[in-house]
Amino acid sequence: MDLPSSHARSELILGGQKSGKSGRAETLARDWLAASAQRDAVLIATGQAHDEEMAERIARHRRERALRVPGMATVEEPLRLASCIDGLASPTTLLVVDCLTLWVVNWLMPAVARDEAGPVAAFEAQADALIAALGRCAGPAVLVSNEIGLGVIPMGRDVRAYVDTLGTLNQRLARACERVTLMTAGLPLCLKGQA
Repeated sequence: MDLPSSHARSELILGGQKSGKSGRAETLARDWLAASAQRDAVLIATGQAHDEEMAERIARHRRERALRVPGMATVEEPLRLASCIDGLASPTTLLVVDCLTLWVVNWLMPAVARDEAGPVAAFEAQADALIAALGRCAGPAVLVSNEIGLGVIPMGRDVRAYVDTLGTLNQRLARACERVTLMTAGLPLCLKGQA
């Protein structure tokens, strides 16, 4: 796979809320598409509309993203990221997963456990599968996740477990990805790989 210098085979983009994470991922997708008419870009969206405000937020993001990156398709997959990546990957397709933060929520905080062993065990298997799929991915992949471990320690056990699980996933993905970028106030800081 011949990548432009602005692209890595795999990139993890971390940051806080409204730090510019999605904007960076969209810029990478726009640049990828602009380099050749033979290329595709697909956003794998993990968010789910459980209430009216979230439904409107998802619709607004979809409209705004279509204006910023008109050639990027969107696929909604709240749970099975590994199989989705396997099904969409090709040398000419850039995949953007936005975001892992909500994906972890979908596994750890469901109304009903998705596995007899409980949501944490089910999630661990999915995290292993995601990292394996990333290693198999035929084209470039960009993963977006929140860095939420910088704030106050949550009071509730479930929320502490969530913060720990997301932090561990981010660490595992940082080891697996060629480039890791931290976004703050819309500015990228390259933590790993070439900027």
